Amino acid sequence: MTLPRLSFIISFILYTASISGQKLYTPTLSLQRRDVFQDPERAVSASITNGFETFFFNQTLDHFNYRPESYSTFKQRYLINFNYWGGANSSAPIFVYLGAESPIDGEPTAIGFLTDNAAQFKALLVYIEHRYYGESIPLGMSFEEALNDTNIRGYFSSAQALADYAAIIMHVKRKLKAGDSPVIVVGGSYGGKLASWFRLKYPHVTLGALASSAPILYFDDITPQDAYYSVVTKDFKEASETCYQTIGDSWSEIDRLLQEPNGLSNLSKMFKTCKPLESGDELKNYLISLYARAAQYDDPPRYPVTVICKGIDGANTTENGILGKIFAGVVAYHANSACYVNPPTNVSETDLGWRWQRCSEMVMPIGITNNSMFQPDPFVLSSFIDYCVSLYGVAPRPHWVTTYYGGHDIELVLRRFGSNIIFSNGLRDPYSSAGVLKNISDSIIAIYTEKGSHCLDILAEKQTDPDWLVMQRKAEVNIIKGWIAKYYADLLAFKQ
Repeated sequence: MTLPRLSFIISFILYTASISGQKLYTPTLSLQRRDVFQDPERAVSASITNGFETFFFNQTLDHFNYRPESYSTFKQRYLINFNYWGGANSSAPIFVYLGAESPIDGEPTAIGFLTDNAAQFKALLVYIEHRYYGESIPLGMSFEEALNDTNIRGYFSSAQALADYAAIIMHVKRKLKAGDSPVIVVGGSYGGKLASWFRLKYPHVTLGALASSAPILYFDDITPQDAYYSVVTKDFKEASETCYQTIGDSWSEIDRLLQEPNGLSNLSKMFKTCKPLESGDELKNYLISLYARAAQYDDPPRYPVTVICKGIDGANTTENGILGKIFAGVVAYHANSACYVNPPTNVSETDLGWRWQRCSEMVMPIGITNNSMFQPDPFVLSSFIDYCVSLYGVAPRPHWVTTYYGGHDIELVLRRFGSNIIFSNGLRDPYSSAGVLKNISDSIIAIYTEKGSHCLDILAEKQTDPDWLVMQRKAEVNIIKGWIAKYYADLLAFKQ
């Protein structure tokens, strides 16, 4: 693997896994989507963001060992909004957002579910930043220093993060003398996994969890590796049969042009690339990531999959044939940019941090096998392990998540001891293929919408939200109300 190729992989497609000698776009688990924060209907007002106060907690570096260095502490950031809280005397609830693989700065604005519903619950709002992101980096290091330190990097794990959340929640409750206030944790995507696992690991700390778009079953062989891209294919085929067919035919056309003299140069001109293409894989990866993002974040009212397909189907192109249509879809999605495919990009904390998390424990085997819209590119665990060892000098633990949190036979297992978890999904989201889509018990509930996308239900409400999304959120709120009502009844009975 050449350095230029590796540089492209890191900077352009967020994070990739080494698969069969090629590089397949590995979808991000981020809640953030292109253009969503520029949507004036979805934006939360500045006054809401300004209602949050910033605090720092002296967090323990290592919760699970008793070596001298384990007792080192670092400043972990969390935000609190007191504006809606009914107070400790009334045991008013506490809603806690569990930060995921990004700084917490934008989350109070983006994650509107808590703020939109705080008043009716009289809830305290707490947003906690995940260790190693934002301003919550151990030992006063920069993010790069912490990630490059082989010893400090070892404390960057989901189990440590869950323990962090427990410590901060208990600290806040003690500080506010709110011992009887029930806690509801909320998370989306990777954060949704954390929310569900937190309820299972710390049932004495949280009454319940809302886990939005949490692909907790994309580990080991629980979910077929091609499940993600099968949903991407389904989304495009449902939007337009001709669009789906054109995309499927485009890969061989790219391969054909690459065999011609000046093929790479001609493809660069055809797709108006920001700089000359270095390989055909560079273009293919771009297109794969474009279709995956469009499907994952296929939000109303724009519906990016439909936008791309209208561009492809409506293209009046004779000179460049199939690839001219594909380029028209690219232009439709990006709304006439100056150039495409490989613009200058900055590598974010999310890019680098999630790469480590994938290479340590979050080993989700996403690949393409028998798919009618994409060329085969299967996930090969041995290649992935070699890739991670070359980067970090340590091998991933592909079975640790299911060992520590579970996942196999989840219906049988959670029915016996789990409770009070909402697994919410939108079936247009390819990650829903690894989510919990059926009720496990009376209190472990699956709520999904046919037209929903990734974490859409926990984003801020919009006046133009379709009825099915409004009903999904109402159902979630009613379930949480039921949990809290039962808790108050139990609390009253206990104190009598």
